[in-house]
Amino acid sequence: MVKGLYIMNQAPFELVYPEKLRKEIAELSDIYRPPMTNQQIQQDLSVLDEVEVIFSGWGGPKLDQSLLDEAPNLKAFFYAAGSVKSIATDAAWDRGILITNAVKANAVPVAEFTLSQILFCLKKGWTFTRSIRNTKQFPGKPFDIPGTFGSTVGIVSFSTVGKIVCELLKPFDIKVIGYDPYIKDREAEKLGVELCSLDEVFKKSDVVSLHTPLLDETIGMIGKEHFSQMLPNSSFINTSRGAIVRESEMIEVLQDRSDITAVLDVTFPEPPNQDSPLYYLENMVLTPHLAGSEGKECERMGYYMLEEFKRYLIGVPLQWQVKKEYFNILA
Repeated sequence: MVKGLYIMNQAPFELVYPEKLRKEIAELSDIYRPPMTNQQIQQDLSVLDEVEVIFSGWGGPKLDQSLLDEAPNLKAFFYAAGSVKSIATDAAWDRGILITNAVKANAVPVAEFTLSQILFCLKKGWTFTRSIRNTKQFPGKPFDIPGTFGSTVGIVSFSTVGKIVCELLKPFDIKVIGYDPYIKDREAEKLGVELCSLDEVFKKSDVVSLHTPLLDETIGMIGKEHFSQMLPNSSFINTSRGAIVRESEMIEVLQDRSDITAVLDVTFPEPPNQDSPLYYLENMVLTPHLAGSEGKECERMGYYMLEEFKRYLIGVPLQWQVKKEYFNILA
């Protein structure tokens, strides 16, 4: 039977790999040690001598040469979390280690959160909320809102989350436009998206939603020139990474244009510094990196890895395998 280990932070372990899921894995493999942290493994790498598959998650071990030298039988790494940027190395690729992750599973709650905010922003929900708080009165009808009928939503980058958001928007009477230098016209058409420039996304959208992966070339990609072009009473949502936005420039525009609303689930740094204007800007909504998998949602990531393990055992291609040729453009 395949020899396996669990290696990850122990705080989220029970959320990601609950007992009922571990029982299924135990029926298919020999988990020969109790769950371990990366720190415990580093203290005694000899425990890796027999391992063929590693089930991991947040806080998993880096697959560097020193670890691989002690794991001669390791063939597959199942990562029940998102990005493997801190996990995969050239040594792992050279050894032909199969690496798969649950980025698609983690993308589901992010996309759901994004959809909720898009719809709420199209109702100008946050604008009304702050107005009622300040005036202690309800505004008079009729309300001047975009709503979903005939409105335009702009998607920046068709990452895994970005694509799911596009699918979730299909039932609504919304025009979706988007920017991504890597997407092909045929794929955009399948998603129901009209491709345009980054500037046009900000100029034409009632809501702009950012889903760009954090790469060297995307740091500071969004700045003053984009926010200043936004439509009156439009909204900006970021569930990606805070460093993609030039924060001081965004703040400058938000201070000048009270009609724009920004919904930030991510910031840089995170959380913001104590004296950051993000805490007191009227047109700013901050959430604490809430969009990704939390609580019971984490189980989905573990189950994705169980399904991948079953594919591995019968020798069929893994559905969520991370491949070296695409590694540099992934989050």
